[in-house]
Amino acid sequence: MNKAKRPAVIAGNWKMNMTPSQTTALINEMKPLVAGADCEVVLCVPYVDIPAAIEAAKGSNIKIGAENIHYKASGAYTGEISADMLKELGVEYVIIGHSERRQYFGETDQTVNLRSLAALNAGFKAIICVGETLEQRELGYTEALIKYQTKIALTNVTEEQLKNVIIAYEPVWAIGTGVTASDDQADEGNGFVRKAIAEMFGADVAETVTIQYGGSMNAKNCEGLLSKEHVDGGLIGGASLKAEDFSVIVKAASK
Repeated sequence: MNKAKRPAVIAGNWKMNMTPSQTTALINEMKPLVAGADCEVVLCVPYVDIPAAIEAAKGSNIKIGAENIHYKASGAYTGEISADMLKELGVEYVIIGHSERRQYFGETDQTVNLRSLAALNAGFKAIICVGETLEQRELGYTEALIKYQTKIALTNVTEEQLKNVIIAYEPVWAIGTGVTASDDQADEGNGFVRKAIAEMFGADVAETVTIQYGGSMNAKNCEGLLSKEHVDGGLIGGASLKAEDFSVIVKAASK
């Protein structure tokens, strides 16, 4: 991390977990544990939990985000949700292009770009996910793939809009598997993202962009990961469903 140049951000991705009542209870448990954190604290929750999360987080330093956004304002897109819908609920952040969206729901690099533009044009902070599969890593395509995904995602994004972009490097082989990239692998992957941004916007601008690591970051391995130069926070899955574990990660990012 380099907080002098860019903010550290710890964001929870609850995925398809927690009911509204469970959401209220968990956030109330978290609030005193993360109060006064020297990093941004975000919880991205399922759509049905957003109103409960917004209400529970009132008066705290916890910001609420959604797990997806559609690129159209309205229409025949069953199961999707628009920027206006999220805006009216009070959401501030949106996750875009998570590997599970790509794997199970047909998300592509092109639709990630469209969703990113929709989120940024609506004034949200976009957490855009990139990352390679194990096969792609073993074939030696990690750098090329991460840079390609990053550049496609940021196509037609302005330098001003880039201020609201966070990139989360999530190696697909480390998501939900219990396998974590080593500290150096995470730093390398995040560094590839920064190189791609530098090639598009210049090195000085790239230094201002927050790049998270996602992929089984937890209370036990977070300190090492967050000590690396290019790791500016984390997109946290399972550990964000446990107040104590999540607070340990927030505290590590606050050092």
